[in-house]
Amino acid sequence: MNALTQSLLVSRFRGYYLKSSLEPPPELDFREWGFLFFDDTGMRRHKSFFSRGELVDYVRAMVPRHVYHSAAYYQRPGAPTMKEKIWKGADLIFDLDADHLKNAPRSYGGMLETVKKETDKLLAFLTSDFGFSEDRISIAFSGGRGYHIHIRDPRVFDLGGDERREIVDYLTGRGLDIDKLSFKVRISGDVGDDSVRVLRCPPKDSPGWGGRFNEAIVRFAEEIRNADEKAAMERLTKIKGIGKARAIEFYERIKNDLILDDIRSGNLDSLKNLQGIWPHVITNYLADQFVEVLGGETDEPVTADVRRLIRCPGSLHGGSGLRVTPLSLRDMEDFDPLYDALVFGDEAVPVQIIKPFRTEMKGESYNLAEGREELPAHIAIFLMCRGVAEALSARERAKNLAL
Repeated sequence: MNALTQSLLVSRFRGYYLKSSLEPPPELDFREWGFLFFDDTGMRRHKSFFSRGELVDYVRAMVPRHVYHSAAYYQRPGAPTMKEKIWKGADLIFDLDADHLKNAPRSYGGMLETVKKETDKLLAFLTSDFGFSEDRISIAFSGGRGYHIHIRDPRVFDLGGDERREIVDYLTGRGLDIDKLSFKVRISGDVGDDSVRVLRCPPKDSPGWGGRFNEAIVRFAEEIRNADEKAAMERLTKIKGIGKARAIEFYERIKNDLILDDIRSGNLDSLKNLQGIWPHVITNYLADQFVEVLGGETDEPVTADVRRLIRCPGSLHGGSGLRVTPLSLRDMEDFDPLYDALVFGDEAVPVQIIKPFRTEMKGESYNLAEGREELPAHIAIFLMCRGVAEALSARERAKNLAL
C-alpha cells in the first residue's frame, strides 16, 4: 500500500468513525483491547477503557485499521502481561470463516452464502442441543469472510480451553460412532412368548445427533425414491453390500409413504426381507458424509483460546472496508453482507488496479484487469483494502480524464 492509498483509507475510515459509533461488548472496562494500524507497526494491545465514550474518542483520534477486544474479562485488563491481568472468565466464541470450509465456492458472494448456511447450522446446535437462549447469543458478520458468535452465559464463563474443545468436538461430530446410532431391540413376537430382534434408530424429534441421524436416513430414502430408476440403481449398487436385485426391490418399496413414516418414527424394520440393507447404507454410505453434511463448522483454536481477541462490532474490517455488523438471530435470514455491511457510497473513485481481480458487490460483478478504473467508492475502497488497487493522485486523475 503506497502513502497516497494509506492516506485516502485513513481519511475514509475517520469519516466513518466520526459519524458512527462502535457497539462494544458488555463490561468493556474489564476487556483487553487491541488495534492494528495502517502503518503496519504491529498489534498494539494491553489497552483498556473505562467507558464507551473513551473508547470511541481513541478510535476517532487514532483511526485504526482493525479494532479488537478480548473474549475474556480481566481484573486488570490494561496490565502489560497476561499473568498480571488476572483472568476472571470469558465468553464462549465461535469463528466461522469461508477459508476453513471444504469445497467452498471461489467467488466472494458464493463464499459468504455458504458460510452463512454453516452459521445458521451452528446456531441451531447452540439453541437446540445446548439450550442457549437468544438473549445470550450475539452474532456479528466479521467484515471479511465469515461470522462470529458470542455466547454470554454465566454457565460458560469459567470453562477452560479443554472444556471448550469438547464443545467443538460435539458440534463437529468428532469421535461420533455412527454405528451406535442404530441398534437392535427385542420385542414380543406374534405367537406366544416368542420375541424377535428388530432394527431401530432415534426418531426424528430426538435431541442432538440422534435426531440428525434420523434426518440423514430420511433424506437418503427421499433422494432414492425421487430419483429415476437408472440414477437410483447407480447410487445404490455403489454401496458395498447392495446388489442389483436388492437395489431394485428397495427402490420400488421405498416409494411407500408408510415406510417413510416408519423411518421417521425410528423403525428401520418395516422393509420386510430388506431390513438388512440399512447397516450397509449406514456403514458404507452415510458414515462418509453424515457428520460433514449435518455437523457444525467452527475454528477450534479460536473457541479454545480463553484469551483470544476478536473484532469489535461496529468497527471496520481493514482488509475489506466492510462493517463488522452486529446481528441477532432474527436478523440472519435477511442479512446480505454485500449490501448490508457496506458503509461507503456509490460516488466514483479513480484507482489503479495492480493485479487482476474478480468479485461482486451490490448485485454487480467486477472482472478487473490491470490498469486505471473509475469505480463506486464501496468497491474501490474494498479493492484498496485488499491490496489489489492503489489510489490515484490529482495529476494521475487528471491524466485519466484526458484519456
